[in-house]
Amino acid sequence: MPRPAPALRIALIVAAVLSPGAAAAAPANLDGATLSWFWALPFAGILVTIALGPLAFRRFWHRHYGKLAFVWAALAITPMAALRGADVAVAALLHVLLADYLGFITLLFALYVVAGGILVAGTVRGTPLVNTGLLAFGTLIASIVGTTGAAMILIRPLLRANAGRLHNVHVVVFFIFLVGNIGGALSPLGDPPLFIGFLNGVDFFWPAQHLWRPTACLAGWVLAVFIVVELWLYRKDRRVGPVGEAEERAPLRVHGSVNLVLFAITIGAVAASALWPLGAAITIGGTPLAAADLARDGVLILTALASLWLTPDEHREANGFSWEPILEVAILFAGIFICAVPVLAMLGAGHDGAFGWLLGAVTAADGRPHAAAYFWLTGLISAVLDNAPTYLVFFKLAGGNATDVIGSLAPVLAAISMGAVYMGALTYIGNAPNFMIYAIATERGIRMPSFFGYLAWSLAVLAPAFAVLTWLFVGGFEPLCTSGAQREETAVQQLLAMKNKAAFTLRR
Repeated sequence: MPRPAPALRIALIVAAVLSPGAAAAAPANLDGATLSWFWALPFAGILVTIALGPLAFRRFWHRHYGKLAFVWAALAITPMAALRGADVAVAALLHVLLADYLGFITLLFALYVVAGGILVAGTVRGTPLVNTGLLAFGTLIASIVGTTGAAMILIRPLLRANAGRLHNVHVVVFFIFLVGNIGGALSPLGDPPLFIGFLNGVDFFWPAQHLWRPTACLAGWVLAVFIVVELWLYRKDRRVGPVGEAEERAPLRVHGSVNLVLFAITIGAVAASALWPLGAAITIGGTPLAAADLARDGVLILTALASLWLTPDEHREANGFSWEPILEVAILFAGIFICAVPVLAMLGAGHDGAFGWLLGAVTAADGRPHAAAYFWLTGLISAVLDNAPTYLVFFKLAGGNATDVIGSLAPVLAAISMGAVYMGALTYIGNAPNFMIYAIATERGIRMPSFFGYLAWSLAVLAPAFAVLTWLFVGGFEPLCTSGAQREETAVQQLLAMKNKAAFTLRR
């Protein structure tokens, strides 16, 4: 099947943005308490397809991944119409088309186009020093320009610097860990879950004040592991000498600087949509759309179009810019979000939903919320679901009142925030930049690990660090190991203590 012409590709991308695709939350009339585990099968199916497709049937996958995503999305919505009524299904579909995916894909589209017009020209060799510096710099700026923004700015220079190396896959994998995820933990602009918290009343500087220590420890650990792996593989590369004439060295220059201005406008539009709401929302099919969000999305589309108009074509050609990565991300995440609607509805139902047994684990033996359980459950679910709605589900489960959550329940909020941001790095679909980086690297000829291959990398590097973070910053594992009998005994002891205290008060 031939690829569409450039003009048609642009039309397809703009159409994907203007006609939103999928949401991360369920509509109000879809009662998650009445849904069984059966409704999670399409979501499990699309995850398995994404995991096995590029590995088991690569050529078929790259030609027909859009059709496969459509089939799984249809299997999620069609039974809803048949068993719950067409009105519920239509409301759910409208919700997923309008509530979250419009903003999600518009932001990705704008950042992808604008960053694609920034050309870092010159000779950059992928030495251990250069690669470590790029990863550290990307980690530092990710909380300012966002994980997606930092990833889109730096991924192409990083790929060019390492194009001549025999071993370069590990550089992209660690780039996903650090720049695509961990680096965004210190501000609401860094990662979508923290932005959700900001919209729900969490102070803008709260993440920086409470998460800088675990973020610094985790980033330091990942960088240290990268340096060890990088030095080992770089020495292996050096044993194979270059063939032909040496490349002529050229000084570093940044072209397409107008895109830096457009990039700042993009980030400003996202921040302004939360800081200065514009009037009441309009409602379409029961789904409210805030005027500020619509204005933000309009500005984002205009900045992308301005970048396409103002950037010389040769800059994008030198960057290896194409529409295929963003198109693949738009299609696959549309299917993922649609299939996730029943799952998120069940999670949102709390203890009354099919996953109530899972949510019950976040209560410690003494009846208090258990931070370690919040950390691991938020993180593991974020690795397979979009991390922003997962954060919101557990934020609401912890009480949902910003005053309490940032006060007496601050350790719980820190655990939720760390789980959503850090563990989004565990899979390609845990955070939007992950799959975008994967798609760009694959198109540039990098033989990226499969879904399970990447999972093996992430578990080997990150799982030990997460265990240490649990001990140092979250509160340890001990309450997780408490048996049900012990919990009942503790509850009885608490009741007796309350009774004795009340009796003592009455005697006085």
